[in-house]
Amino acid sequence: MRTAGTLALLGAVAYGVTSLVSTPAHAQPSAAAVVSPDTGPAGSTFTLSWTGVYLDPDCNDYTVRIVWDGKQVVGSGRHAGRGAGSGTGTVPAGASAGGHRVTAVPVCAATAYPTDSFTVIPTPTTTTRPPATTTTTPPPPVTTTTVPTTTAPTTRPTTTTTETTTTTTTDSSSSSAPVTTTKPFDGDGALTLDKDNIQPGDPLTATGTGCEPGSEVKLSSLGEDVGKARADGSGTFSTRVEFATIQPGRHVIRADCGIVLVGSVDVALTSSTSGTTSTLVVLVFFILVGALLLRRQFSALRRRT
Repeated sequence: MRTAGTLALLGAVAYGVTSLVSTPAHAQPSAAAVVSPDTGPAGSTFTLSWTGVYLDPDCNDYTVRIVWDGKQVVGSGRHAGRGAGSGTGTVPAGASAGGHRVTAVPVCAATAYPTDSFTVIPTPTTTTRPPATTTTTPPPPVTTTTVPTTTAPTTRPTTTTTETTTTTTTDSSSSSAPVTTTKPFDGDGALTLDKDNIQPGDPLTATGTGCEPGSEVKLSSLGEDVGKARADGSGTFSTRVEFATIQPGRHVIRADCGIVLVGSVDVALTSSTSGTTSTLVVLVFFILVGALLLRRQFSALRRRT
């Protein structure tokens, strides 16, 4: 009976050692957005739906703003959980014809903002034909002439009637075919970090694209400024990320340059080599404890025999 109990104890020890090994985290799905309908005139409404958007762990506000061309807020929605949500927006009254960006911008998010395109078409023009104009000339007055005679006065009435009707019809209509100018959709900006995992003190460089040329760029993480730069003539920047204080875990980095770019990095306190060494030390300890218990069990059996 003691031998069976010892084997059960060794099985529990092996299970505990196995549970010490961590499994890699699954990558989150990329953020995506769909606008419906994707075409319409200025002043029309649309619905923006998104997936793959995950909020910061310390965020309790699920409000999502709908931004037109990265500058103007034209609507709002709400994050429904599991990385998805939807909202409604209105095309600005002064929007030019062609392609425009429609972006879902949560108040706080741990992933990049999803964007889709909307094509503005000209408002159709209605031409009203003016009514016909009719000009009528009134008839001249009636003239009565009396002719005297020598034999008997006789009055011979003479009636002359002239009626002239002139009708002038003016028909003017003008119509011009609408001209549509379509701007090519140039895509979204992106923030790239040169490392996915760092330890405190390791250098980290952030590179971004899609900013306004010459705009100032501010980098922050959890409300703390971690770097700044200025975009060049092509809207690209590169700068070093410096944390004043850093804790282990995933850190979301935001770059604000008129539009907001998002990236993330994982911070670990120990390397994978030291973690493996610690696991091996614990494994050897449990094996020695098991061997000691087996030795005591066999000693007790010998004494009985």
